[in-house]
Formats: sequence, structure tokens, C-alpha cells
Amino acid sequence: MQGMGERAYMYAKACGIIGKSFVGKGMARLTPVTRLSELDRLVFPHDPRELPERELLKDLESRLESRAAGRIVSVLNSFSKPPDFLIRLLRAYEYADVKNCLAAIVAGESGGPAHTDLGQFGVVNFAAYPDLRGMFRSSEFSWICGETLSESTVERILSGLDQRYYRGLWDAMGKLVKKDRTAIEGILREEISLQNAAWALRLRTYYRMDADSIRKRLISIEAPDAGPSVEALALSSLSLALDSREDWQKWKAAGMLNPELPGMPWKADPRYFQNAAAVHLYRMCRHALRRRPFSMDTAACFIKLMFFEEDYLTSVAEGLSLGLAVPDVFAILEAQP
Repeated sequence: MQGMGERAYMYAKACGIIGKSFVGKGMARLTPVTRLSELDRLVFPHDPRELPERELLKDLESRLESRAAGRIVSVLNSFSKPPDFLIRLLRAYEYADVKNCLAAIVAGESGGPAHTDLGQFGVVNFAAYPDLRGMFRSSEFSWICGETLSESTVERILSGLDQRYYRGLWDAMGKLVKKDRTAIEGILREEISLQNAAWALRLRTYYRMDADSIRKRLISIEAPDAGPSVEALALSSLSLALDSREDWQKWKAAGMLNPELPGMPWKADPRYFQNAAAVHLYRMCRHALRRRPFSMDTAACFIKLMFFEEDYLTSVAEGLSLGLAVPDVFAILEAQP
């Protein structure tokens, strides 16, 4: 177990970073920004780039990701031996990078896509791209080595990656003592439930997938209590008509669906739901961050907030590149300073 000195140092470091970040009240500092170059100077005052706006967007997105990952690594390094649960949270980046690599291989791209450097916490040898065995040997991704990659198999493999990530995360969380995971257990359970619901909505909307096929792709976990399963929210949505707002009125997460607009036909929008779910989880993490200062709850919520900050900054960057004002981007994301 991590000593109190390490926990206190972790808490101080996490709070220091959050205090200077663009979450909570810090989001208001983004409001006056009108150009991508201004955002670059605001977030990276010591290393702004002199690039045309079109090139700056891609470069900025890459640096935002590296910035968030680097801050998370710096907090994990507060511990002589970080809990596996926190490392697995960080390695969400690696799972995303693996998905990008698989898509690039299927597309026949000779050079591997960019990836986030996780230092000692990474397990994939991205330098071996496109050799699956060279990339994934002796890692938890080794099962992919036996797969034949094609457009028809990638969707199944990507679904398997999501399931393995969340199951591994849940199992690692269960190894923490109960008082270390009072808040994050509920947050993670809510996240998986909403992820399943969003996944079901996307599969129905974009792939016209039937209910039985969707059920097989949902994330399941073994929870010790008798509460609703993390699949229940998604399963309860499968019989609801995608073009009838009235059908969804009694659905548990109906408040996260896109509203009806006067004179416009309504249809459930997966992207709107995903944004609303992200804001809901963001608020849960903000609320829990300082409630139990020296627990793993704080470290886990800090990591989640770094993910959210990166997502918001990336959305602001993309909005600015399209000529949107920052308040309009926040309105789309339902995120307010």
C-alpha cells in the first residue's frame, strides 16, 4: 500500500495541476480566444508554434494529448509503485493508439500513425509497425497476433479491445481497498453503463444493427452487488424507436438525449448523447476530486479530469478552425465555465 507521504505528495501535485488547468472556473479563460494561434499561446505560453492555422490544428491536437499524458505520468510518479488501476486508466491512450494502428494497417498505410508516449507505463512496441507480433508480443494485446486483419474483422477486434479495457480496469479497481475507491467505483460503473448505451445507439443509427448483435458487443463486468447491470441501460433502449422522442421519455438517461426542435423531425443523435454523457461524468469527477484527499479516488478523478480537459481543448481548437466562437463550442458540448 502507498504510504501517507506519497499520497500527500500526489494530492498536492494533482491539486496544483488542476488549479492551473482549464477545468471548472479555468474554462472561463478560454472564452475570449478567437483564433487557433491565440489558443496555442494560452495553453503553451512557453512554446507556441508559428504555423499556418491548417497545420497548427493537427500539431496542437498532438501536443494537447502529450500534455495531458505527461501530467498524468508526473502524478503517477508520485508513487514508488503506482497502483495497477491508475496505470490502466492512463493506458486508455495506448488502447486508442492500438485501434489507430489496426485501422492504418488495414488501410495499407506504410508509416504507422502517431502515438502517445507513456514511458515506462506503455507495453506496445509501436516502432515495430506494421508487424503485429513485433508490436504486441508479451503484452496484453498478444491475442491480436492471431487475428487476420481485414475491414470485416476490425470492427469485431475494436469491440473486443473496449471490452478488455473496461474489464481489466474494473478488475484492477477491485484490488484496491474499499476506502480507496468509494467514489471512483460508482463513477466507473456509470461510465461503462453510459458507454454501453452510447455504443448501442451508434450501432443502431450508423450500422442498423439488430438487438441480438448489439447485445453481444456490450461491455459486461462482474459486480459483487445486486444493483442494475452495466448493460441494463443499453438493453432498455433497444426497443425504443430512434425517431420517436416520446418513446424515450421514461428512459433512465432521457435527459442526455438531444431535444426536440420546433418544426423539425426528431431522431436520436449518438454524438449529442456522447457529449452529454461526458459532461455528466466530468461533473461527477470534479465533485469527487477533493472529497477524500489521500485516497486513490483523488488520483483517479485527477486522471479523468485530464482526459476531459484534453477533449474540451481539442473541441475548442476544432471549433476555432471552423470559425466557431468558444461560447458556441461550449454550448454544443453543454459545458459551461
